[in-house]
Amino acid sequence: MQDSVRRPATYADLEAVSPLLVAEIIDGELVTHPRPVPRHTRAGSMLGGLLVPAFDIGASGPGGWWILDEPELHLAADVAVPDLAGWRRERMPRLPETAWFELPPDWVCEVLSPSTVRRDKAEKRDLYARHGIKHLWHVDPSERLLEVFDLTDGKWLLVRTFRDNDRVDVVPFSAAPFELGHLWAD
Repeated sequence: MQDSVRRPATYADLEAVSPLLVAEIIDGELVTHPRPVPRHTRAGSMLGGLLVPAFDIGASGPGGWWILDEPELHLAADVAVPDLAGWRRERMPRLPETAWFELPPDWVCEVLSPSTVRRDKAEKRDLYARHGIKHLWHVDPSERLLEVFDLTDGKWLLVRTFRDNDRVDVVPFSAAPFELGHLWAD
C-alpha cells in the first residue's frame, strides 16, 4: 500500500467550512473547532472592553492601537484567528481594505478553552513567534488566570501570571491597569 501525500490546505478549503465552526490553516493543516462557550466569549469580550477605551480610542489612556476581536491573520501560508489582536498605529496607520490582515499584530490574546488549549499553547504560539509578534497573552477562564509572554530572541518568555482579581499592569498595556476579575463570569 502506498502512502498518500497530503496536500496543504488552501483558502478554498477554509471557505468551505461550516460557518458554525472557526477554521484556521496552521502549518498547512485545516483546523476547525466549535464556536466558544459563553464563559470564553465573555472573557474575550470583557478584555476587549477594558483595552479599547484606553488603547484604541484613547479616552482613558494613551491610545495609539487598533484592538480587534477575532481578526483573520494571513501569515505567509497560515491563516490564524486569535481571540483578540492589537496593532500599534505607528506600524499600521490604516486598517486594510481586505477581510484579513497580512501585517502580523504586535499583540495577540488567546482565550483558552478545552477544544483549543493544546493548539493555542503549541502550534499557534510557535506560529506567532515565527512571525515576530512581540506580545502574547493566554487567558484561562476556567482557572481564572492570565499568562503574559514576551518574545525574546525568537522564544516566548513567561513574564508574569495574574490570577483571580489581580491588578493587571503589564507591557504593552501598563498605562491603564485593570482588575482581572472583570473577565470572569460569576
